[in-house]
Amino acid sequence: MDTRVNFSEKSHPIVQFLLQVKRQDFLHGCLAENIIAPKQSPQLPIIYGSNHQRSLSLPFSDSGFDDLTTSSHVEKLVEDLKVQCSDTQTTAAADLRLLAKHNMDNRVIIAHCSAIPPLISLLYSVEKLTQEHAVTTLLNLSINENNKNMIAEAGAIEPLIHVLKSGNAGAKENGAATLFNLSVLEEYKMKIGRSAVVKALVDLLESGTLRGKKDDATALFNLSIFHAGAVKHLIELMDPDIGMIDKCVALLANLSTIPEGRSAITREGGIPLLVEVLETGSQQGKENAASILLQLCFNSQKFCTLVLQEGAVPPLVALSQCGTPRAKEKAHQILSHFRNQQEGAVGKAK
Repeated sequence: MDTRVNFSEKSHPIVQFLLQVKRQDFLHGCLAENIIAPKQSPQLPIIYGSNHQRSLSLPFSDSGFDDLTTSSHVEKLVEDLKVQCSDTQTTAAADLRLLAKHNMDNRVIIAHCSAIPPLISLLYSVEKLTQEHAVTTLLNLSINENNKNMIAEAGAIEPLIHVLKSGNAGAKENGAATLFNLSVLEEYKMKIGRSAVVKALVDLLESGTLRGKKDDATALFNLSIFHAGAVKHLIELMDPDIGMIDKCVALLANLSTIPEGRSAITREGGIPLLVEVLETGSQQGKENAASILLQLCFNSQKFCTLVLQEGAVPPLVALSQCGTPRAKEKAHQILSHFRNQQEGAVGKAK
């Protein structure tokens, strides 16, 4: 199946807004998140995530690296990235990673010293630690808006796909996070969407760590990729203990707007979980779950029957009375559709 996506505004309404969010660092593998919901395009799902970028902590001390560096020091490290000695490359990439971790001015200096091209080259390094340091340095650099464009223009997309396929767990996590940062660039969404990023990100949903899966899901959302192959893994991630329900439901709401997505949601057992979200989920989770069920019911009598059989009426009635304005609207629409279907059946019986 052709997974390429048309990102024009006419055919892809989701590209008409940018999520405005604030991300906090991961602590002990958990992510604290906040979101400012978009005020336009009320039909679009709301995702708990961020297009504000993050840098990751290192397993070794970074004391002394928060200070402002000098161009001469960075230039020496950049030269070390280009030598044939893997140990020298690894040390230089690690130093640049730390220099770019917190200090905003250092990120500018590193980019201006032409560090980005050799760092991208090291994404193909057979030394896993070197590869991890290089991709994390690029992640830290991409927090700067100008750097983000420079990284994309330097051809980082394909090498980042290579990291998602071949890197260690840390490299894959940070590769997904870097693609996530690049995915907010409107001019690169089509290029990223047409590349092998889709399959690599979907594969990471299945095999990656929890932290990698969170950035992965948000990158897929930012890219507005309707890839039905992601549904199975998103359904599996709707476990309260994992803490990704809101993100998964938001992405499923996106996927529910195409026939392949609706079929996959139903086939993979998504309806009972969505009804459960209506009952016990967060306000935004309930809102997005209602959007998905609306798509299912309005587009298929079979799916509508399955939704009814899962006992969706009581939570929909409750949502129509005490949900968010958008959730109330969706719940009313679904309940009206149920009534119309019932009245039509009665009329035919007569």
